[in-house]
Amino acid sequence: MLVGHDGQVATLRQAVDSGRLHHAWLLTGPEGVGKASFAIAAATRLLADAAGPPIHGEGIETPENHPIAHYIRAGSHPDLRILERLAKDKRDDLARSITIEQVRSLQGLFATTASLSARRIVIIDSIDDLERSAANALLKNLEEPPAGTLFFLVSHVPGRLLPTIRSRCRLLRFGRLSEEQMRRLLRRHLPDQPAAEIEALIIAGDGSPGRALSFAGLDIAALDEAIERLIDQGDPTNAIRSTLARQLGTRTAQARYEAYLDRVPARIAAEARRREGAALASAVALWEQARRIGESAVRLSLDQATTTFELATLLTRLAPSAAP
Repeated sequence: MLVGHDGQVATLRQAVDSGRLHHAWLLTGPEGVGKASFAIAAATRLLADAAGPPIHGEGIETPENHPIAHYIRAGSHPDLRILERLAKDKRDDLARSITIEQVRSLQGLFATTASLSARRIVIIDSIDDLERSAANALLKNLEEPPAGTLFFLVSHVPGRLLPTIRSRCRLLRFGRLSEEQMRRLLRRHLPDQPAAEIEALIIAGDGSPGRALSFAGLDIAALDEAIERLIDQGDPTNAIRSTLARQLGTRTAQARYEAYLDRVPARIAAEARRREGAALASAVALWEQARRIGESAVRLSLDQATTTFELATLLTRLAPSAAP
């Protein structure tokens, strides 16, 4: 069940009910807010409506016991194709892009008659990940869409797309979820998490449930507590920094360490928004340092303990005791 995005649901529903459903929809907005979930829910409902039995009710939800919903959950619906980056090795690292070969594989879908109804749907998550050659290959399908085919194209940065792709799509913008919507969704997905951790995940997610769920199980509340202590009181004895470095400096702490790399720049940015004048300029400079460290730490295999300590030191420079 979708949470939020009622306006987007209403827009699509109106297009369906009016009989003027555009063949390509560009779903844009921050990463992790539910664009792909919307696309899958919409695809399920549209394919279910086309195949029957008919679904009564508004919106784009499909009963879980509907046979089409069962096919899609099992990944076996013959008229639905989802393109996304593939795992490139046994460690499940993802390829850098969606390849032209993946886009060309759609021709097999288009070359035959739809199996369960007259409708076929393609979801690309995300179209930002297409190779340039793959984007050009897709453009041909958007310019001359196969009969009965509908495209849902997920994009986090639509400004980077080919203008010719954007121009052939109907735009549907998605925003961040409210705190209460985040709370409802996280409680549904994480029923055993304590309330304090749910609240910490809401803050860490910043309106993006996907982002929040990626931090689940990492005790974000404790990380944020340490970050706040560094900002509020500094660390004159190095005790907080040393503890963090010890906790996050091992290979087994990799996921929590990466969450910390994400949280520190975000927290400094939030602090900068509260400041003005020289204090603002100082906070912005610290944010730039933290962002550079966070972006390069994993890529360059920087020592985890040293990097943790270095980022924590940047936080202490926001403390009142650090003011000139």
